[in-house]
Amino acid sequence: MSPPMSANSFLTALLSEGLTIVQVGEWRTHNRNHKGPWGPVHGVMIHHTVTTGTASTVRICRDGYASLPGPLCHGVITKDGRVHLVGYGRANHAGLGDDDVLRAVIAEKALPADNEANTDGNRHFYGFECENLGDGEDPWPALQLEAIEKAAAAVCRHHGWTARSVIGHLEWQPGKVDPRGFTMTSMRDRIHERLK
Repeated sequence: MSPPMSANSFLTALLSEGLTIVQVGEWRTHNRNHKGPWGPVHGVMIHHTVTTGTASTVRICRDGYASLPGPLCHGVITKDGRVHLVGYGRANHAGLGDDDVLRAVIAEKALPADNEANTDGNRHFYGFECENLGDGEDPWPALQLEAIEKAAAAVCRHHGWTARSVIGHLEWQPGKVDPRGFTMTSMRDRIHERLK
């Protein structure tokens, strides 16, 4: 069980991994903590945004929608490999997912198939939204994939987690397909190598 790192520690961890960071407004205190607890944290969740264009993507992930208020993640990883910090604390990104998957993440074991949505993921996961249309055709530039690898590794390194603590939204919540266009197995392999 890990308490969430402080916002400043989160920023330091990302910078130490060699990432280019853009701090968006008062990101350190922009959260949904009034809706429920933040922590203990057990892993990192990767998403795609189904958007295009850096400015609009960052704005949507920071502000959300009428039906889903922001922040929708902690960091937005854009096509150019920059990480835009838009919130810190509880964020509307993971939603309800499978408790069996959470247990596997905590134990750092192979993930079971997600077949129910009975557990609050917003409490337990750091979230990175990655700019991509999510249609399986929109490319994932090398700089962006490297930034996803580095961001997830930075959080894992701080908490002493392995790459098995990094999952995709599609592995957490039935019906989700993100991230689409690369496999989480290949991304975990990259993170594993980085953490060596």
